[in-house]
Amino acid sequence: MQLKKMRITEAKQYVADKLHVTPLDLSDPTLMRGLREELDIGTITGVPGVAKGIAAKIRIAELLDIEINCVEQFKKKTGLHK
Repeated sequence: MQLKKMRITEAKQYVADKLHVTPLDLSDPTLMRGLREELDIGTITGVPGVAKGIAAKIRIAELLDIEINCVEQFKKKTGLHK
């Protein structure tokens, strides 16, 4: 969210809105683990069948409608860039 020049409060609200939770929910590890598994955006500790690494970052970029540099570089190198 730094690339969008957002302050931390704005960034938390933006992410919370995109995930359909409250900014306070973002700091709830139990709620967020379940949401991360449901949205397939990776978890802090690995879970079989849930996205990891670049796959998780791609899902996050799509879900939040933001550009993540390593995702864009990966897409260019693999020919997936639009």
